[in-house]
Amino acid sequence: MKRHFLLFLSILSFVTTTAYSQNGLQTVKGQVIDQQSELPLIGATVEFVFGTTSKGAVTDIDGYFVLEGIPIGRQTFQFNYLGYEPLTLPNVVVDAGKQVFLEVTMEEAVNKLNEVVIVGKVEKDRAQNEMATVSSRQFSMEEVNRYSGGRSDVARLAGNFAGVSTADDSRNDIVIRGNSPTGVLWRLEGIPIPSPNHFSTIGTTGGPVSALNTNLLKNSDFITSAFPAEYGNALSGVFDIGFRKGNRDEFEVTLQLGAITGFEGMLEGPLKGSKGGSFLVAARQSSVGIAQSLGAEIGTNAVPNYQDISFNVDLGKSKLGRFSIFGIAGLSDIFFDRDEVDGTDLFSADDEDAKADSQFGVLGIKNNYVLDDKSYVRTILSASGSRVKFNRDRYYNMDTSEEFVDRFVQGDDALARISLSSFVNKKYNANLTARAGILMERYSADLSFESAEFGIDTDQNGVFDLISVYDFDGNTFGVEPYVQAQYKVSSKWTLNGGLHLQYNSINDQLVTEPRFAANWKVAPKHTLNIGYGLHHQNQPLPIALAENMSDVGIRTMPNKNLEFTRSNHFVLSHDYKIASSWRSKVEVYYQHLDNVPVESTPSPFSMLNVGADFGFPIDKNNLVNEGSGSNMGVELTLEKFFTKGYYVLATGSLFDSKYKGSDGVRRNTAFNNQYVFNLLAGKEFRFGKSKKNAFSIDTKVTTAGGRFYTPVDLEASRVNQIEVFDDSRAFEEQYDPYFRFDLKIGFKFNSNKRKLVQSFYLDIQNVTDNENIFSSSYNRQTNEINDVYQIGFFPNFIYKVEF
Repeated sequence: MKRHFLLFLSILSFVTTTAYSQNGLQTVKGQVIDQQSELPLIGATVEFVFGTTSKGAVTDIDGYFVLEGIPIGRQTFQFNYLGYEPLTLPNVVVDAGKQVFLEVTMEEAVNKLNEVVIVGKVEKDRAQNEMATVSSRQFSMEEVNRYSGGRSDVARLAGNFAGVSTADDSRNDIVIRGNSPTGVLWRLEGIPIPSPNHFSTIGTTGGPVSALNTNLLKNSDFITSAFPAEYGNALSGVFDIGFRKGNRDEFEVTLQLGAITGFEGMLEGPLKGSKGGSFLVAARQSSVGIAQSLGAEIGTNAVPNYQDISFNVDLGKSKLGRFSIFGIAGLSDIFFDRDEVDGTDLFSADDEDAKADSQFGVLGIKNNYVLDDKSYVRTILSASGSRVKFNRDRYYNMDTSEEFVDRFVQGDDALARISLSSFVNKKYNANLTARAGILMERYSADLSFESAEFGIDTDQNGVFDLISVYDFDGNTFGVEPYVQAQYKVSSKWTLNGGLHLQYNSINDQLVTEPRFAANWKVAPKHTLNIGYGLHHQNQPLPIALAENMSDVGIRTMPNKNLEFTRSNHFVLSHDYKIASSWRSKVEVYYQHLDNVPVESTPSPFSMLNVGADFGFPIDKNNLVNEGSGSNMGVELTLEKFFTKGYYVLATGSLFDSKYKGSDGVRRNTAFNNQYVFNLLAGKEFRFGKSKKNAFSIDTKVTTAGGRFYTPVDLEASRVNQIEVFDDSRAFEEQYDPYFRFDLKIGFKFNSNKRKLVQSFYLDIQNVTDNENIFSSSYNRQTNEINDVYQIGFFPNFIYKVEF
């Protein structure tokens, strides 16, 4: 770590003395395309107005424009094109260190002859995907990095939105409207990917640290219900992430040092020999040890180590269309030493050593081929994979002459998949756009897991036997065709409809899923939205491939034929544009789930309560699709977008999440917080010559109801020396409410003489050091139930330089 730090300082010293002069001005450029056809708009006008000064440009044959000599600061740009709705982009951050590239989409007007528009509209809450018109919003790289307490993590950013609960400081699992985190779909550049998190495990969607580098992200979408027909194999939500393109005209560098994100270097620039191509690559090395040395609590005394690399290479125009190559890869490992464990550790015990290694990667190639002036074909081919190795060794007869160690848990899971996605998009006219496509995936799995947690001691020697939980080496495949269309009846009515099919070879099941949404602009400032979606998801492989040993020693996989879990989503919302930069939204929803795996004999177990951990239950090897569940609630969002130097975001959710196991009893789910409230606000103060520098202060307050849990059966745990739960009281107890106050202070300095910007942020999380409970667990050493608390006071810092 010391070597990385010295290298970082050496490069920084070189940079600050060699970056060339910019005279306090910067270049802003971008591309303007049609929202539905995604084809470039030739001759669109771009205007920058600053006081009495204005600059203009016109897009070229590829839709590109360039504006030079733009002052440093937050600026506003207006876009106009004949027959299209005018568009205004306010508060575009222009810094000395990097040129700005804007990806602009414009919407063709439906009623051209009767409409006279003077002021362009701003719809920052609108999703990038034009067919995602309910329960969706876009988010930007600036928001991810601006909000307090986010740790530069897009998943934690989602916790600020209505309907999302992330009341677990140790992981970034996304709980949407009471659903398990396993119901989330991650997509990168239009293709499904494994969980993009360090220390993640097969079948889960979250982890302690995100591997998605926020400096590469472009504006992306987050969808929480009734998603369009192109999204499948998900029950609760979609993260549709995209990488931005590199600068196609100049080389630029970003260096960053952060307590969580670590040491980072990013390089971008033109791709030599291509027609308008570029490259963008970034790598990071963890530095959590620095934060721990400063007294930060991360939930364990063990030092996590992780590295990741991300890239996006735009190969430029060719006769076969435009190709790009993208990818992300991550490595992580951690060792839990029993001699360094204390009672506050969330992940280990003082009589065990544990070692975890994880790897994952995605490599893809994307092609965009224009068929004519109304349609295009987009095809993405990717290879992705992940591997997780985990070993736990338990010490017996500790601190005696008869002390010995024996393997307690060992797992080695490797999963690889080849994915091919292709769709054709056609804009028939300003009213009608249609899209049809298919996703095909082939999985190769080599999974094995053994555990002594069953508490079986065959030879009565005091050491539990290692029992196989699953052992599978084989292939599976899935197919998901879909068709969807958007029809604008008028400037007030928009209809979206689609059909999604899903097939998987594990259970040989084919399902059909209708999707529908309607948007009615009741008045200039009021819009009603309604949506419905039928969604299915296959079971996580560790559950689907769980083994059962018969009395005669024959291994079977009873869960292999489990059907998809099924979910019906119903959504109704009202959007109110209070003012040009203020909006409110009220949304009510109901979700019914059935075909949920539960045990074949009466019990409170349900797969709806699984997924917010590093693994899955090891003893659920005889499940049936006879469970059910429901989620209902109301959500409120009040938002002021960043204007006049400040922003406000207030979100609230009141919800109820229930389920039924095979015992027929209706209970609270593990994710039924019942309420979540967030309040975020920030103010930016400009100072220095020409107000080029900035001081910012951001804050966030979060409170949520405590989660319901099943209490430990203390006597049974003492007898068996493993944690045993009292299933007769399943999810009857509730933890205390969660509360956290975060404060972030930042400085940004734009050089007057060099192409250079330096930023420093101090993000203090859990300022009040509030004790939020993590779990009440059985401690083998004390033979008692002990409370373990989440992360306390945590000072996170980031230093960033761009040139």
